[in-house]
Formats: sequence, structure tokens, C-alpha cells
Amino acid sequence: MALLALVRRLAPPALVFTALLGTWEAFVRLAEVPSFVLPAPSLVAATLVADRATLLPALLVTLKITGFALAAAVVGGVGLAILFSRSRWIERSVLPLAIVLQVTPIVAIAPLLLVYLDPSTAVLVCAFLVAFFPILSNTALGLASTDRNLLDLFRLYGASRLQTLRLLRLPGALPHFLGGVRIGGGLALIGAIAAELAAGAAGKGAGLAFRIVEAGYRLNIPRMFAALALISLLGIAIFSALALLSNRVLRRWHDSALDQDK
Repeated sequence: MALLALVRRLAPPALVFTALLGTWEAFVRLAEVPSFVLPAPSLVAATLVADRATLLPALLVTLKITGFALAAAVVGGVGLAILFSRSRWIERSVLPLAIVLQVTPIVAIAPLLLVYLDPSTAVLVCAFLVAFFPILSNTALGLASTDRNLLDLFRLYGASRLQTLRLLRLPGALPHFLGGVRIGGGLALIGAIAAELAAGAAGKGAGLAFRIVEAGYRLNIPRMFAALALISLLGIAIFSALALLSNRVLRRWHDSALDQDK
């Protein structure tokens, strides 16, 4: 039953994606578009296989940076959100700084960080900055949304602040936190790619975005599309993995996951 439900869920987007690729392939072949202008999907796939010795290590670099940045954003965002829930003074003091970092374009921060940090560290910091705020804001919202009646009940039974946090606030904030992680996972990849583009423009870097810049300098358009395809697949994989994790954690008790199982 679960496998059948999965097939039904994936069939429509798979058919649409296949139709788009078929249309793209047919247009390139019928219009005889040169490969240096628009490569066909078949050529992009062939380039993925031919250049795997270059592209796969770059994929691992981007994946590693994205994973580390997301993990750091989870630790920092959850920790700071807990501090916000314990002290309004800390929230009012620190939240404006977090907002400033969030609204400042990462493409403006990346070149500056490359001046002070080595390329890999600068890319990691950029990815962390982009992923940090959604996790912080969602977790803080979840902690602040705890049912007041339940809080009064915990106080009535003499629960300590740590017990209230561990047994009530954190479990209640879990759906908000997981939503923030799903958003942060994609943003961490975006931040890593943006920083790698800046590093690639400076002649430094090793990730997929650097390979795109390198291929652009060499007018190797099929390799650019191949690297872009790997970035897209990586983003889909990250979102799918985090969505699956959220569903596994929430499916037995939260309405959002219960609705998905129907």
C-alpha cells in the first residue's frame, strides 16, 4: 500500500518532467540548435558520464559544505531560539542582528568573506548564514506558540522550567522546527552555490558552482548544464530527505503528516 501510494504521488511530476525533457530534445534536434547555444538533454546526460571524474568530486564538495552548514544552522538556530524563549531581553537584543544578516544579500557578503577567510570556510559561513534564520525564526515561533493552558497545568504540578521546556515546549515546537529545517536545507545549498560562484569568479573553489564558472570561461556549455543538473538533483534530494524525516517524526501524531498519509 505504501509503495502504491508513493507511485501515485510521484507519477504526475515524473510524467510532466519527462514531457519537458522530450520537448526540449525535440526542439534542439528539429531546430538544429548548436550545442554551444543549447545542448540537448541527451548531450547533457552524456557529459555527466564523460566528465564524472570532474563533476562528482565537485558534487561531494558542495554536498559536504551544505551538510555542515545545515547542521551548524540547526545547532545555532535551536540554541538561540531556546534562549529567546527564556529571556525577552536576549531576544530583543539579538534578533535585530539576525534579521540584518538575513536581509543582506549573500552575493554581497560572499566577496567580503573571501577577503578574510579561505574559500572553503567562506562558502561554509555563507551557507550557514542563509540557512540559520529560517530555523531560528520557526523554532522560536514554535516555542512561543505553546498552549497557555498546558503551561498553567505544568506550573500547577510544580514542573521546573527545564522540565517544561523538555516535555512541553520542545515537542510542541517540533513541527515548526522541522518546517524551518526543510526551508534551511534548500537555502543552505543556495548559499553554498552563491558563495562558490563568487569564489569561482576569483579563481578559487572546488564545488559545482566553481565548475560552472570554469566551464563558462571555456565555453563548455554542456558541462555547465551538467553541473546545473547535478545542483538541481542535489536540491531535490535534500528536500526529499528532510520531508521524509519530517513525515517519519510527525506521522503518528501531527495533522500535517497524517493528511499526507491519506
